[in-house]
Amino acid sequence: MPALRLSDRVAQQVLDLIQSTSLQPGSKLPTERVLAEQLGVSRTALREAIQKLGSRGVLESRVGAGTFVLAPVQQWHEQAIAPLVPLMRDDPQYRYDVLEARQMIEIGSAWHAAQRATEKDKDHIRRCFDEMLRHQQSQDAANSARADAQFHLAIAEASHNVVVVQVMRSLFEMVLGTVAQNRRVMFVHDDPKVLERLTLQHHDLMQAVISGEPEQARAIIGEHLAYVHEKLTQADADAARVQRQGRLTTTGLTFS
Repeated sequence: MPALRLSDRVAQQVLDLIQSTSLQPGSKLPTERVLAEQLGVSRTALREAIQKLGSRGVLESRVGAGTFVLAPVQQWHEQAIAPLVPLMRDDPQYRYDVLEARQMIEIGSAWHAAQRATEKDKDHIRRCFDEMLRHQQSQDAANSARADAQFHLAIAEASHNVVVVQVMRSLFEMVLGTVAQNRRVMFVHDDPKVLERLTLQHHDLMQAVISGEPEQARAIIGEHLAYVHEKLTQADADAARVQRQGRLTTTGLTFS
């Protein structure tokens, strides 16, 4: 991978760390050695990433003192999706647009991930899958949804396409919301067959990426998202039928 792409990726990891640990302007980052070990990257790549973030005004390196957070990390991705949030809240049908967007992005990113995933990427994908299984087994709906979305994000990250990763990160909270909503609509915790099939699709996708089978990965993610679309459409039709039946009841119409 070119050094520029690697440094961009490490820079994003540093940003993620700042956000996840809620470091504020003036806070000092861990030492270079500790931070490199924590992120699992080389010190050379870390230095390049810090330089990039320094040029963006996020970090400041002080000789003999360390590296400090200079300014709040801008949540540009939150701003990008902000106009869509009320649409998603007020009209659940927008989840189909999110699903369609995911098809456009994830089919290609899975294909590339199967060709480019490093051993570290593969381990991360495995961990996400195992975490999803663990939450499903304990019937923890909220964390199952988050682990599901993290699994898909991990595969996008394994594509090593900086633009795709940034887009997927920007969509993450929206994807998370629709995944949680989709799981509720499909009653996956009440229908073992649906949950079993979704889990099998996730497992097969993971195996295709890990085994380096791009065509298989592309086919499986396509099948997975098409299945989700099918079950959502079915659930919406069932809900509409119940509503119509309820309206007939309230108007006193009966059929003999």
